[in-house]
Amino acid sequence: MIFKNFQDEKISALGFGAMRLPCTDGKINEAAVAKMVKTAMDSGINYYDTAWGYHDGNSELVMGKILGEYPREKFFLASKFPGYDLANMPKVKEIFEKQLEKCRVDFFDFYLFHNVCEMNINEYLDPKFGIYDFLIEQKKNGRIKHLGFSCHGELDVLERFLKAYGSDMEFCQLQINWLDWTFQHGKEKVALLQKYKIPLWVMEPLRGGSLCKLPESAAKKLGTLRPNESATAWAFRFLQGIGATVILSGMSNQEQLEQNIATFAQDKPLNEMEERTLAQIAKDWLSADQIPCTSCRYCTSHCPQNLDIPKIISLYNEHNFTVASGQWDFISPMYFSGQPKEAHPLNCVSCRSCEKVCPQQIKIADVMSAFAKVLG
Repeated sequence: MIFKNFQDEKISALGFGAMRLPCTDGKINEAAVAKMVKTAMDSGINYYDTAWGYHDGNSELVMGKILGEYPREKFFLASKFPGYDLANMPKVKEIFEKQLEKCRVDFFDFYLFHNVCEMNINEYLDPKFGIYDFLIEQKKNGRIKHLGFSCHGELDVLERFLKAYGSDMEFCQLQINWLDWTFQHGKEKVALLQKYKIPLWVMEPLRGGSLCKLPESAAKKLGTLRPNESATAWAFRFLQGIGATVILSGMSNQEQLEQNIATFAQDKPLNEMEERTLAQIAKDWLSADQIPCTSCRYCTSHCPQNLDIPKIISLYNEHNFTVASGQWDFISPMYFSGQPKEAHPLNCVSCRSCEKVCPQQIKIADVMSAFAKVLG
């Protein structure tokens, strides 16, 4: 197992994510999870990540029960304050105490502001909820060893949070993978963390599993360069080259766990040619069935509703790709929930003034209408 230095700790580069635990008849299969945790422990994995909302609240219970069979000094446990639900904002003390109880621990090694995004950034930064003050207090009294945050928001949201709380954040968890390196501005987000000298934790390294199965032509290209590496391993190798401290994987069965352990037995980041090949595959894959907007913004100057048309099209492309990959799109609803109704695609009046100046000749009004139906 590869280990990374974090302050005075040595942390396994592969983290055990508890969002997609094996289930039987809709319930977590505790026996299967116990076997996986034993295998993980035996291999050197010492970082375990759960959260209030995973598996409808049962992930913390199961992980707490199973990890409770091991000496506390043998593992690092991470959980998160569930700010993705605004109803939780006034309940930080109540929820935190309950999480400690569910996880059967006296402290969290790592604790996060969960899912900082457009929907909740105002509430996270609002002192009336006391979230920041409470978590800082828990860090001072030793019930949180390391405080950080996760973020699915756009670059401006990440920067806003860092400007407010960055000096107290010890790590940041981002959705980074070789597809979202450009698709969700992953490269720029990582650069921003580096500016603030905040270590990177990676979530969704396989984009919900969609990067495990590539188009045949792409798989052949990668196979000629690394014949013994799977598509899954390629995704991890890419991340080994960008300076991530912990790479979380939400493994759903024993086979996935063992394959990932084998990959993390060695640090084998991609070389420059391999990175270029992967970047071209990402570009080709994303260009299929995507609206060819170049963000020239000619359209916005002709929109009587002042819609941010390039941004909306970007989210529409994200939605279409995600759904086509068999995943659920939560990015778009999350984004628009934090925007006034005037900024939604439904606000388009189909005047088509924007289309007259679009160099790509995009039928923008049709895109707005289709996206509005998707968003309900």
